[in-house]
Amino acid sequence: MAKEIKTQIVINASTEKVWQVLTNTQQFPKWNPFIKSINGDLVVGKKITVRLEPPKAKGMTFKPTILAFEKNKEFRWLGHLLFPGLFDGEHKFELIDNKNGTTTFIQSEKFKGILVPLFAKMLDNSTTDGFTQMNKKLKELAEKI
Repeated sequence: MAKEIKTQIVINASTEKVWQVLTNTQQFPKWNPFIKSINGDLVVGKKITVRLEPPKAKGMTFKPTILAFEKNKEFRWLGHLLFPGLFDGEHKFELIDNKNGTTTFIQSEKFKGILVPLFAKMLDNSTTDGFTQMNKKLKELAEKI
């Protein structure tokens, strides 16, 4: 079973400014309503520790592996619940330069595994709400820089 969540927002700031806020993970606890913390080196192939707290849902901490980290363009990781194949999530932040001083920020996640149907309702509600809330706060901060 597979499922994808995808949200996007247009930010009135350059991709460089959006990237600056997005990758300053030490500041996440101060502003990010969804991803409360990211700890570790943001380097492809490395594991990081991520704390998620979706609205109206139980938070979780996991250790995904960074799959992509391309400055001003993409940050992507793959995480697993307990072990691969049970409930896997490939989270992606994508920045698109609109060539007019704005950036389209896309946050998505592809879920695969035998437990995906059990979590489908939570993904549609709490997780999607968490993405949307984070996108709005990212926009707010990047537009202030």
